[in-house]
Amino acid sequence: MTATTHPVRPTLSARRRWTVLAVCCLSMFLVGLDTTIVNVGLPAIGRGLDVDTRGLEWIVDAYTLVLASLLISSGALADRFGRRRVFQCGLAVFGAASLVCALAPSAGVLVAARALQGVGASMLSPVALAIVVNAMPDPKERAQAIGIWASVFGLSMAAGPLTGGALLEGLGWRALFWINAPVIAAALLLSAVFVPESRAQRARRLDLPGQVLLTMVLAVAVGVLIEGPHIGWTSPAALAGYAWAAVATAGFVWVEFRRREPLVDPRLFGRPVFSGAVVGAVAVFVALNTTLLLNTFYLQHAREWTPLAAGVATLPLAVGATVCAPWSGRMVGRTGPRLPLLLAGGFITAGGLCLVRLTPHTSVLLLLTAYSLIGIGFGFANAPITNTAVNGLPPARAGVAGAITSTARQLGSAVGIALAGGLVTATDPTGLALASRPGWILVAACGVLLLLVARVSRPKGAAAGPASRRRGELRASLQRTVVR
Repeated sequence: MTATTHPVRPTLSARRRWTVLAVCCLSMFLVGLDTTIVNVGLPAIGRGLDVDTRGLEWIVDAYTLVLASLLISSGALADRFGRRRVFQCGLAVFGAASLVCALAPSAGVLVAARALQGVGASMLSPVALAIVVNAMPDPKERAQAIGIWASVFGLSMAAGPLTGGALLEGLGWRALFWINAPVIAAALLLSAVFVPESRAQRARRLDLPGQVLLTMVLAVAVGVLIEGPHIGWTSPAALAGYAWAAVATAGFVWVEFRRREPLVDPRLFGRPVFSGAVVGAVAVFVALNTTLLLNTFYLQHAREWTPLAAGVATLPLAVGATVCAPWSGRMVGRTGPRLPLLLAGGFITAGGLCLVRLTPHTSVLLLLTAYSLIGIGFGFANAPITNTAVNGLPPARAGVAGAITSTARQLGSAVGIALAGGLVTATDPTGLALASRPGWILVAACGVLLLLVARVSRPKGAAAGPASRRRGELRASLQRTVVR
């Protein structure tokens, strides 16, 4: 059955399989990098386009909101029309939007182009992972590839501020978007040469009503968070926003319960293991993006550091994430997700607590220590969250689990930017340290939430150690059959 269903898979040589992984990781690195690289350039963009903090939040969140909204539907499109085709389409859209960002004459054009970038990025992340899974028929090789994939994603998110700082120092804020052009060109060429076409044996139907309602829920909820400090949390506009978000959420749940193939099946959240993983994914990315945005404004405005210096300050965060991500993957394979989740929660909590009494003169050593602790926690978090989500559902739902957790990560990014931006909106440089203290409390609270997620990270009766590995191998074997 395997040979007749996907004849190309067994013919891929080892070199070509790992080349496919490299091409897909390149696109994944680009998506993650673009989520955070803009953060360090926000002050420069604000000066260049005369944008206030609220407008800068939209420049970041226009990307993450659209990306979060479309991830699941893009995976369904790829299953139906071909993964390589949709992947290449995503690269082209992302590249074109990046050029518009680089040339944007106003904040409105930049926000619109960032939203278009999100459309392209939504065709890259889940589709590229599906390509990797299809190219790696051996469960052990596939697990190793996914571990590398997770490491690349963590590295890209953490490396964004450092890369952005270096570009800003020499070339200005528009270089943050020009840099995408050569990467996109290389990925398009390599995907055309090395990536095989593949489709799902049975493509899922598109859920257009669910897609529209999900986009509405996310946009309105994050929009209220961004605009709240400006319009007032109890103003008529804010109250209308709350009501709109509540009605849209109720409508989304109602529609999804009645769809044969829903975009997001609400019944999945009845499983504590799965819902805990989704909450954990949101918490991790709220913590990361709160850290990056507060770091940018505090160092560049309150302490008058250059963008490059502010980016270099995040190097301990990047190193911690890069080193601990693969280590976490190995720990998950040996003992399950609970221990790395506990470590992730503990380190993120400690990092946030280091800065809850931040002042304009806090020692650089304490700052770097806090960033390092948060980076280590971030590195430990991603692998166990994905593992917990996948293992919290039947094998046939593994792809759905991955898509929902990816959406949760991007939602966390958008919420983190909105909350952190709300704290420092209209705050003068001398008051930034004090104004950002609640943000560091929020980071610590996200770490505590991860500790709670760790308590439900393994289903009742699940074994650890060798027995857990045998169970994982059986699950991988079943999942392989489903994918084929």
